Amino acid sequence: MTTANATDNPPPSTPKPLEGVRILALEQMQALPYATQLLARLGADVVKIEPPMGGDSGRASLPAMTDPSGRRVGATYLRNNFGKRSICVDLKSPRGVELIKRLAPGFDVVAENSKPGTMTRLGVGYEDIAAVHPAVIYASVSGFGNTVPTPYREWPAFAPIVEAMSGIYEMKRDGDHPPFVAPVGALGDIGAALFATIGIQAALRYRDLTGRGQYVDIAMYDSVVAMTDIVTNFWSMGLRNGNLGPLIMNGFRAADGWFVLQVGREAHFAKLAQLIGRPEWLTDPRLATRQGWVDHLEDIVRPAVEQWAGGKTKLEACRTLGAAGLAAGPCFTDEEVVADPHLSARSMLTELPRTDGISQPILVPGNPVRLTAMANDTERRPPWLGEHTTAVLTDELSLTADELAALRSDGIIA
Repeated sequence: MTTANATDNPPPSTPKPLEGVRILALEQMQALPYATQLLARLGADVVKIEPPMGGDSGRASLPAMTDPSGRRVGATYLRNNFGKRSICVDLKSPRGVELIKRLAPGFDVVAENSKPGTMTRLGVGYEDIAAVHPAVIYASVSGFGNTVPTPYREWPAFAPIVEAMSGIYEMKRDGDHPPFVAPVGALGDIGAALFATIGIQAALRYRDLTGRGQYVDIAMYDSVVAMTDIVTNFWSMGLRNGNLGPLIMNGFRAADGWFVLQVGREAHFAKLAQLIGRPEWLTDPRLATRQGWVDHLEDIVRPAVEQWAGGKTKLEACRTLGAAGLAAGPCFTDEEVVADPHLSARSMLTELPRTDGISQPILVPGNPVRLTAMANDTERRPPWLGEHTTAVLTDELSLTADELAALRSDGIIA
């Protein structure tokens, strides 16, 4: 594990690939903050704009800890804001909007993830920012996009909403049971964030080539449909009602829990049969086809696999299957994931020391993008609310102490 650095400035290291890229993020919750955090981990300077009253709505999520000032800081915020700086500006005030417009030309990217039309109504939409910064990369992440008319454009959206609309919930739903909502956490948020990251970097490269900025428009719904491509692809090829085609892709019980095994080729099925001591399967007409494997999963295949695995732990079973060239993985519990040696070796869990007297640090996923020329530095903790307001406005706009005091007394900044 790595530990978050509590200081504002990280230790010197090898230059990161996005050093010099500057991002002004009008963001909240997860869909955009995850993207800008990843860009920050790759070297970008991210300045986060938060409302003076309460800040990013992710700060109000649960579970939470308290910051050094006694304010609640929720898990959603803590997961998604490493390496950023925070300033508080009231975008509902014309003076606050003017501050953003003055700041924008100093940044390569201006990004937001509010409901479509919100930024335009406030006066900081793409056209507003491009008027003062023609080369800007302006990125929006929303439920259903900003630039193309759609019947859902005005709908509020969280990750489970667009996940449901992608068809994957119905594809995986069992019988008459309700859908299993958010089966992998915020797939809709993180998927959109990853596509936003790609789009922003592509737009920066395009600007390097042409000198022109542009609008990067990411819809969460589009992003999830792209990731759940089997729904539409399989439908177009004749599979219906959640049918995934003839293959073994199921969970099996071992002595201490479950593991998942995937067998989709005849050569792999033959290896499985030999490994678990069932060579007769290779001449059994019932198992002569892939469809036969599926048809007889419960009465032939599962009992034999689970009898073989019953004397092994799930990890032992998977190691043996893997050594035979079969793809299998244990279903880890939360505690097993935290203790997993692979994640430790790859520094994939970052410890954030708590500031409210609880000894157990908060664990946040590390940077999954590993570059051999980029050092794996200690990460900067998420910023406290408005922690960098004075420094950023002084450095970027040369505001005097009296000007800052006036803005603060009027509630424009905090």
